[in-house]
Amino acid sequence: MLDLILRGGTVVDGTGGVPFTADVGVSCGRIAAIERSGRLGEAARRTIEADGLLVTPGFVDVHAHYDGQATWDRRLAPSSWHGVTTVVMGNCGVGFAPVRARDRETLIQLMEGVEDIPGAALHEGISWEWESFADYLGALERVPRDIDVCALVPHGAVRLYVMGARGADRAPATEEEIREMGRLVREAVAAGAFGFSTSRTLNHRTSTGAPTPTLGAAAAELHGIVAEMRRAGRGAFEVVSDFEDVAAEFATFRAIAADTGARTFVSLNQNKRGGYRTVLDLVARAASDGVPMTAQVAVRGIGVLLGVEGTVSPFVLNPEWCRVPASAAARVAALSEPAFRQRLAEAAEEPRHRFGSYDRYYPVGDEPDYEPPPERSIAALAAASGRHPVDVLCDLLLADGGRGLVYYPIFNYEDGNLEAQRELLEHPATIVGLADGGAHVGTICDASFPTTMLTHWVRDRRRGPRFDLAWAVKAMTADTAGAYGLTDRGRLAPGLRADVNLIDLANLRVGRPEMVADLPAGGRRFVQRPRGYVATLVNGVVTYESGEPTGELSGRLVRSA
Repeated sequence: MLDLILRGGTVVDGTGGVPFTADVGVSCGRIAAIERSGRLGEAARRTIEADGLLVTPGFVDVHAHYDGQATWDRRLAPSSWHGVTTVVMGNCGVGFAPVRARDRETLIQLMEGVEDIPGAALHEGISWEWESFADYLGALERVPRDIDVCALVPHGAVRLYVMGARGADRAPATEEEIREMGRLVREAVAAGAFGFSTSRTLNHRTSTGAPTPTLGAAAAELHGIVAEMRRAGRGAFEVVSDFEDVAAEFATFRAIAADTGARTFVSLNQNKRGGYRTVLDLVARAASDGVPMTAQVAVRGIGVLLGVEGTVSPFVLNPEWCRVPASAAARVAALSEPAFRQRLAEAAEEPRHRFGSYDRYYPVGDEPDYEPPPERSIAALAAASGRHPVDVLCDLLLADGGRGLVYYPIFNYEDGNLEAQRELLEHPATIVGLADGGAHVGTICDASFPTTMLTHWVRDRRRGPRFDLAWAVKAMTADTAGAYGLTDRGRLAPGLRADVNLIDLANLRVGRPEMVADLPAGGRRFVQRPRGYVATLVNGVVTYESGEPTGELSGRLVRSA
């Protein structure tokens, strides 16, 4: 007897092939059968009628930061709400293992600053029942959860473990220290880590304002660690960089990938400086030469949510705002006063007191538009109504009792549309990534990328070409799973894991981000609920139904094979 039959759905199997109508049988956590020609005749303990629904593989998100949350929380929301069934965490060189007791506070400060996760939540939530990375994996394995997790070894933690304060202060590593860091990473990969990550961007700073310990690490250090890691026979290398010197920086990464065989992932976004096509061309050239390099790219513009409750407001640089007590009630009261608004507007006449240009701010509605046209900008709305942009911003922030938000795209929206992002997503040298689930909790909520892919890019886009449904599903399943060697998932085929989504595409929606206080110590974060996910299966078990948890926790730690 089968455990479950998904009856009569439109199967989008992750291969990129034409969708087809079929019954899907599930048994013992695996796809048991896919029957196209009529009804699957076997008996089942449960049948879900899927007529009119998409049946897709579970989405595989290769760029997450649930390193702390996964140790205390059994539900890795919001990613698990958006059809994600597997995440790769430990990206950008930050995480919590290996660790000595003396360095715990430093790692919290690093994660708090780089990934905008409340330090109080990390202090209360993390048990620190490990020192080595193998012990950390063991701790992850003991917690049942709603999705599967894979882990990378973070360079920042390794550097602190080996070099102590010198590592935190970005001192050059000695040859002996490089060998020791490499040994630790190799042993972690042998224990089940999926690779090694690092950060080389000035955007990443600790909560004290110091640059990340890995900024400026010598090429010899990176090369030595990855080469030693590969003695375990596997392991990927993930890096985020400012690419200030594109030629030299990329040459380092290419040499590491070519010499070690490590699949190397670089984060890539369109920014004000331009140059993303240069990096994209270099990645493509390396790949065509047989060097295993890939760029990770986002699904939409990467920006910040600005409001009264979040980490950043539109007036964060305004001296008048800085005088207001840092509580939502005080801020709402201030924004309601005409005299205060007038002072805000007067101070904002000085460019250094503004958080960017008014034509880059956009209102966030109940169903956010992530490709808003110019006429929806705050500048345009103010001009059309004959009001000051500050006055328009204040009204937007005060909406819904002070929970109103505005969106300010920082990356991938330099042209006022998502055409550059379409170019990046379609390119054969890229994969979907950068959703940052679990991170930047007071400024973004990009864990909703999968839902944006299906709603905006496949169904709704009006300002340019759309994506084919089968291609979009493959991009978030088989392509991302294959990039990290997860060959047992990402497609729907007999014998593979039954990680499955049932989706009502016609009614699929991305909701408005909202602030909730559900982290340890009352920590607050943005979450974003979708509508239209009828059911999600992890390891053959229904974990979510009609958007609500079923109580089943069939997710597990995945160890590299």
